[in-house]
Amino acid sequence: MKAVPPAARVPGVPPAAPRAPSAFACLAATLAIQVLASAAVIAPTAVAPVIGAQMGLPAAAVGLYVALVYLGAMLASVLGSHFIARHGAIRTSQASLALCAAGLGLIATATLWAALPGAFILGLGYGPITPASSQILARTTPAHRMGLVFSLKQTGVPLGGVIAGLVVPPLSLAAGWPLALGLLAAASLLCAALAQPLRAALDADAGGSQAGAGTGFGALARPVALVWADATLRRLALCSLVFSCVQVCVTAYLVSFLTAQLHWALVAAGVALSVTQTAGVAGRVLWGAVADRGPGARRMLLALCVLMIAAGAAMPLLRPDSPAALVLALLAIYGGTAIGWNGVYLAEVARLAPPGQAGVATGGVLAFTYLGVVAGPPLFGALASSGAGFGWAYAATGLPLLGCLALLAGAGRVRKA
Repeated sequence: MKAVPPAARVPGVPPAAPRAPSAFACLAATLAIQVLASAAVIAPTAVAPVIGAQMGLPAAAVGLYVALVYLGAMLASVLGSHFIARHGAIRTSQASLALCAAGLGLIATATLWAALPGAFILGLGYGPITPASSQILARTTPAHRMGLVFSLKQTGVPLGGVIAGLVVPPLSLAAGWPLALGLLAAASLLCAALAQPLRAALDADAGGSQAGAGTGFGALARPVALVWADATLRRLALCSLVFSCVQVCVTAYLVSFLTAQLHWALVAAGVALSVTQTAGVAGRVLWGAVADRGPGARRMLLALCVLMIAAGAAMPLLRPDSPAALVLALLAIYGGTAIGWNGVYLAEVARLAPPGQAGVATGGVLAFTYLGVVAGPPLFGALASSGAGFGWAYAATGLPLLGCLALLAGAGRVRKA
């Protein structure tokens, strides 16, 4: 007997909704996407001395690269919420990975005229990753596990740094840094393709009532306005501006600091970079679990701020003859705090956001976060190049961090009121 098409069997009945993926599958997918995007951004800094030498640039020029990347990320984090509403969080993540691959490809041409827009395009890809993942996880995570789950997902940032620090330098020495960046670009495209099966369920509500809200300057500014109107979110956003500056300076300038001032070999410096990132992975999980079980996000961020100040103040004390174990121990503390704060922070933002607006609120706070990354590294590089050196530049980050202590303390009073 001839088969009857399914649609003909039950006329007028809409197709069944796609089965929702498990919370674990959502966490695994967002984590993998974050790892590849972060590795793409950090990889050029892991071989910055080699790239700079080939292009005839000074060591501090890595600050220009970081500024261009996060200028694109700042713009894309705000626009990303509208893209998420129109096309869905998975489609947004796929497009972001494709842009990251394109940016790496331009940088891999080893020409300055292509590398500069490549850095900006890389940032356009990186910016929407976190708002998209927050939108997914806020819908699938129980409230009492928000800190831990968001921290687990945010381990993708330092895990990407681990990949960049351990794989890219030796691969660059063996086959050339353009090939190393090209392989990472291919991995990003592969990850985007593997995410496709999740799209039917997770992007099912795309293009709804909020999708048309993405026109006009007022609509584009809505994520920032949402954050600024809430006193607690505003204080958290301003703190993230400083925290992100410290984080990216630890990541972007560490290899240059170790090779130029402590006279470490490039591969050894890459291993040290991986130590900071690994400590960041452990820190993000640990701080998220502790915040959920005891002191809460605000007190956890206060403690991390104090540790960041102390670690930065110790950096100028390092010398070329300092024991490697001592250097790595200090870098582990610095990485565990300066890189480990994000999960606790983003979980608190998602918790404080209006219902269904986690992606919008995250995009708004990330505009402040990325502003710190855009402005901070060039200032850090200028200070380091002025004769102060990288160590004292790290110590100087303690000054704005003192302001964060006051903001976080004030946030507690605002919430009680």
